Amino acid sequence: MNDAKAFAAHLKKRAHHWWRARPHAANHPPLIPAESIAGRALVIVIAIMTFLAALTAGAAQLVGAASSDWQSAVAREVTIQVRPVAGRIIDQEVARAADIARATPGISGVKVYTREESERLLEPWLGTGLNLDQLPVPRLIVLRLDEQAKADFTALRRALVENVRGVTLDDHRVWIARLAAMAQSIVILAIGIVALVITATALAVAFATRGVMAGNRDIIEVLHFVGASDAYIADEFQSHFLRLGLKGGVVGGVAAMLFFLLASGLASAWVATPGGHQIEALFGTFALSPGGFIAMAMIIVLVALVTSVGSRITVRRTLRQLA
Repeated sequence: MNDAKAFAAHLKKRAHHWWRARPHAANHPPLIPAESIAGRALVIVIAIMTFLAALTAGAAQLVGAASSDWQSAVAREVTIQVRPVAGRIIDQEVARAADIARATPGISGVKVYTREESERLLEPWLGTGLNLDQLPVPRLIVLRLDEQAKADFTALRRALVENVRGVTLDDHRVWIARLAAMAQSIVILAIGIVALVITATALAVAFATRGVMAGNRDIIEVLHFVGASDAYIADEFQSHFLRLGLKGGVVGGVAAMLFFLLASGLASAWVATPGGHQIEALFGTFALSPGGFIAMAMIIVLVALVTSVGSRITVRRTLRQLA
């Protein structure tokens, strides 16, 4: 009896080594068909998921860059507003406010808007052709800050209030804070969307793995009978789904990169049109920075890893259930 058990163990060990070495043979039939309808469908699903994730990451990078440009432009300027006051000549008040601003350290430029220029600023809201002579249209003075010296807004505000009637100073801190909050919210939302897409991809891979295992259950049971370990079977599935994940990830990621390159080219062609100016003001030129393309490449790698690791985990759990 002991001899029979030893002989059976010896045969099982030899069979195990045979199955470990057999994948290197040229005529070895793969455990999972390399090309199948289910495999092609999974590649398409992974490509779509990767495209959506990369598109979201690129859009977040564009909005973040545009928000940074807006904040930088707003932070470099300060606005003085002079409202008409009864008994005062507004042109004199505006000239006095401009002189005070020019004398303030840290101010590199002062632009005084005429009444006509101030009225034109209202045209997008009030329309053209209106007579605004009877309206108390405020006058604007835009101050450009010196990048080398810091202006004392407290002293400037106090000097303006003491010497000019109907004046207010806006340093745009509220708008900068709102822009920063908006950019952070968009980045957080984009991270959440990418996480959901990756989770959906992992679930799709898990269902596909279970389906392949159900279709090859007889083969898996034979492999167990001749001594193949769970690690060997998991390696077969992992390498198969890694190839599918890389294929689908590259297709979806490259499609997203081409989309942004095409959008950048179209935006450059439309920049001379009024609508093009508005789009450029909101989103820039759709030109992704190198960091945006690196993020897309990282998403491709992440999708492939999730596909591979998710398949291996599913195989391990399913084999334990079968055991």
